[in-house]
Amino acid sequence: MTDSIPTSAPTTIPQGFKKAVALHGDRVAMRKKEYGLWHDISWNTYEEQARHVGSALISLGFEKGDCAAIIGDNCPEWVFTAMGIQCVGGVAIGVYATNAWPQVEYVVGNSESVFFFVENEEQLDKWLMFRDKAPYLKKVIVWDTKGLRQFEDLQVMTFDELLERGRKAYADAPDLFKIRSQEVSSADIAALIYTSGTTGPPKGTMLSHGNLIWMGDAITSNNPMYDRDDVMSFLPLCHIFEQLFSIYGHITVGYTVNFIEGPDTITDNMMEISPTVGHAVPRIWEKYYSAVLIRMANATWFKRMVFGLALKIGKKRADLTMNFKPVPTHLNLLYQLAYLVVFRKLKKRLGFDRIRVAYSGAAPISPDVLRFFQSIGMNLIEGYGQTEVGGVICLSPVGRVKFGTVGPALKGAEIKIANDGEILMKSPGVFMGYFKNPTATAETVKFGWLYSGDVGEIDADGYLKITDRKKDIIVTAGGKNIAPQFIENKLKSSIYINDAVIIGDRRKFISCLIIIDEDTVVKYAQDHKVQFSTYRDLTQHGEINTLIWEEVKKVNETLSRVEQVKKFTILPKKLYEEDGEVTPTMKVKRKFVNEAFSDLIEAMYGNRQT
Repeated sequence: MTDSIPTSAPTTIPQGFKKAVALHGDRVAMRKKEYGLWHDISWNTYEEQARHVGSALISLGFEKGDCAAIIGDNCPEWVFTAMGIQCVGGVAIGVYATNAWPQVEYVVGNSESVFFFVENEEQLDKWLMFRDKAPYLKKVIVWDTKGLRQFEDLQVMTFDELLERGRKAYADAPDLFKIRSQEVSSADIAALIYTSGTTGPPKGTMLSHGNLIWMGDAITSNNPMYDRDDVMSFLPLCHIFEQLFSIYGHITVGYTVNFIEGPDTITDNMMEISPTVGHAVPRIWEKYYSAVLIRMANATWFKRMVFGLALKIGKKRADLTMNFKPVPTHLNLLYQLAYLVVFRKLKKRLGFDRIRVAYSGAAPISPDVLRFFQSIGMNLIEGYGQTEVGGVICLSPVGRVKFGTVGPALKGAEIKIANDGEILMKSPGVFMGYFKNPTATAETVKFGWLYSGDVGEIDADGYLKITDRKKDIIVTAGGKNIAPQFIENKLKSSIYINDAVIIGDRRKFISCLIIIDEDTVVKYAQDHKVQFSTYRDLTQHGEINTLIWEEVKKVNETLSRVEQVKKFTILPKKLYEEDGEVTPTMKVKRKFVNEAFSDLIEAMYGNRQT
C-alpha cells in the first residue's frame, strides 16, 4: 500500500488512506497516552494495523458489503478496525460505548453485523446478554483483555490474535487485500451512522465512500487544516462529527490525532496536547465557559476588575466583528492590550493557546457562549449539519463569523428555504438513504433535496439562521407560533442552567422545565450557606428557585410578551442517557421528558394529575 504516491484525487477511503500513508510514512499519525506517557504511532504502523485487520477479516469469511460493528471509547484500535473494515469493502458501524445492552442489540441486529469488535469486559458483557439472539455474528473481537484472562469462548478472540491471523493471511496471499481495496467504488457504503434517536428508534444512515471522501476534504479546506496540526479525539467515535476529524479529515490532510486517556481527563489532556484545531459539542464549551466565570468569581477584587474590563472590551469588539462592522483603531489597540494582559494567559491555562480555529456542532450553542470565546480571542465557530449530509453543510470562514447564524453553505453545497420555512440541503455529502428503511428515505430526500426538518432563513450574505426544529414549533392556545429552541438557548446561557425544555403547545402561556448546572448551583449554595442534603433537596430549595427565577427574568426581558416564560419547574433529578432522557450527545429527548414529567407540567398549569 506504500509503493507509490497516487497522483489522482482519491474517490474512495482506501485510495485516500493509501495516498496519506505514501505521503507521510514515518511521520506521526496519532498519539495515545499509556502509563503517564504519550506514545507515537506512525502512518506506516497505522497502515500495517489496518491491513492486518482487513486481511484477517477476509480470511474469516468477511465479504464485500458485509457489516462489522465497533463499541468502545476513542482509541487507535477503534480507528485501525474501522479503516481495516472499509479497506476491504466492508461497512463500519459504531455503537455508543454508553449504550445499554438492548440498544447495542438493536444496532448490531438492525445492521446485520457479522463481526463485533468490543473494547473490554464491560462491552463484552453486553453482547453476552443477547448472543442467543444474534446467530449471524461470526466472531466477537476484544482489544482490551483485562479481567478476561481466564475467559474462554469459541466465538471470542482477542485483537492481538486477529492481528496475528491477519499477518499470516497477508503473508500467504499479499495481493488479496490489495484487490479487495481496489474493488471498492465511491458508490459503495462505507459507514452506517445511527441517528441518536430523539424521536424514535435510531435509523442507520448509509454514507458512501464518495460522501465521506468529499466531507473529509470539505471539513479541512473551507477553513484550511495542515499536516502539522494537532487535534484531540474525545467525542464518541460512532458519531459523524468525531469521525470527520479522527478518520476522514485525518487521511485527507495528515495531521496528528491525539486520543485522550478517558472521559474524565478531557481538561487535563487539553492542557497537555494544546491542539491547534478544536471541536466539541456545545455542552463542552458551556462547561469551560462556566468554569471560567466560577474561577473569576472566586478571584481577588483586583483580578475580577481587570478581567471584567478586558471582557467588556473583547465583547465590544466581538459584537462589531460578528456583525461585519469595522472595528475602530482605538478599540483594536485596547483589545490587543486586553489580550496580552488577560486573554493570552487564560487561553494558555485552558489549553487553548494554540487553537487556530474551534468548532461547535451536533446541537445549537448558546449565543452568549459563542460571543464569550470570540471575545477572548478564540475563533469558536458554530457549524450546522446532520448525519444525513455527512455531518456538516454550513460553516463560517475564520474572521467572518456572523452573530446568530451558522454561516454559509460549504463550497460545493447548496441550501434553500422551502415555502413553509424548512431548510433544504444538497451536496456530494448527502447520504444514500436509511438502511432497510425506504419509507423514511423517501420522506427525507425529495427531488434531489434533503429535507432537514429544521426551520430557518438565509440572509443577504448567504448565511443561514436556524430558527427551530419544524416538529418542535409550539402553537399557543392563542394561535401564536413560538420557537422553543430560541428561548431554550437564551436560558442555557446562564451559568446556573444546564438545559431547558420549553412547554406551551396549545397552552395559555409558556412554561419551562429547568435542569440546573449542578457544579455552579452547588457552588452558589455553599457560598450563600444554603442547606441541602441531596440533589432533590437542592432543586426544591426556595433560595435556589429564586436564583433561577432571576435568570429567567433576565431572559424574559429580551423576549416578546407571548414568548416570555411565566412559570418554571426545576427537575428534581439529573437527566441520564440510560434512563432514555437524553441522547449520547446529550440532546434532551423532548417527547420523552414531556411524558416522564407530565405531572410537573400539569401542575404549572393548575391541573393536578391523580
